[in-house]
Amino acid sequence: MVYVLLNQKVVTAKQLSEQFNVSQRTIYRDINTLSLAGIPIYTEKGKGGGIALLPEFVLNKSILSEQEQQEILSALQTLSSVKSPETNQTLKKLSALFKKNTTDWLQVDFSEWNLAINNYFDDLKTAILQQRITEFDYYSTYGEKTYRQIEPIQLWFKNKAWYIKGFCLLRQDVRLFKLTRIKNLKVTNKLFLGRDLEAISDTNTDIQTPQNLVTLKLKIYPEMAHRVFDEFDEKMTVKQPDGSFVVTATWPEDYWVYGFILSFGEFIEVLEPKHIRENIKEKISIVEKKYF
Repeated sequence: MVYVLLNQKVVTAKQLSEQFNVSQRTIYRDINTLSLAGIPIYTEKGKGGGIALLPEFVLNKSILSEQEQQEILSALQTLSSVKSPETNQTLKKLSALFKKNTTDWLQVDFSEWNLAINNYFDDLKTAILQQRITEFDYYSTYGEKTYRQIEPIQLWFKNKAWYIKGFCLLRQDVRLFKLTRIKNLKVTNKLFLGRDLEAISDTNTDIQTPQNLVTLKLKIYPEMAHRVFDEFDEKMTVKQPDGSFVVTATWPEDYWVYGFILSFGEFIEVLEPKHIRENIKEKISIVEKKYF
């Protein structure tokens, strides 16, 4: 009941009885129990009335179980891995409040980030929480520069890179933006209201599921076995008698795919499809001409 009241402010006895599947008499009996336990709970009659907590009430640590307290500290420690100073301060305060020593069980190192991206991370976090429109210059995969204004929704970490998901005011659609391609980011003072993102995502599934997918069959030689184990699921690979691996993977066909294949140097061969083989041959030929 306390958790419900903290989230919903005012609730009727009927709503609580239905939610917990008990009688309204039981609800009122529980109100008396909470009041005797020192919880500042009260009832108000009339239109708009109901059961509520005093506005200044703060959740007491005694309401949280030992496991819940530990889970809160563990979650904060996970978040502190992205180097957020506010999180570290909160972690210290709650550790003291719960009288627990935190165990340093997780370390995440994003040291290859440059200073600008670290600043963007903190700025975007602020923009999301405060619902402030954010603007920046963005460079596409093809190097095209566009000015964007977005209503930021979420920070994503996917495939070894950070992205910001937001409603783009230019495209009037939800888009993902890679942080390394964002320049001149500014969090404005303009506020925005939440949108019905579920309805938007229903009509724009191509944002998360690219349409130009291609299934590749790759032969990777033993010299690159470590990358096979690092970058592919075991179900995608079949080890051959000569120590090589045949890998089957489905990816969007774009510049990244060709760059990834070429990053294996001479220790990879595209078996299928034929047009990917031909494109790789053409790219190798272009590179060769630059050195001869």
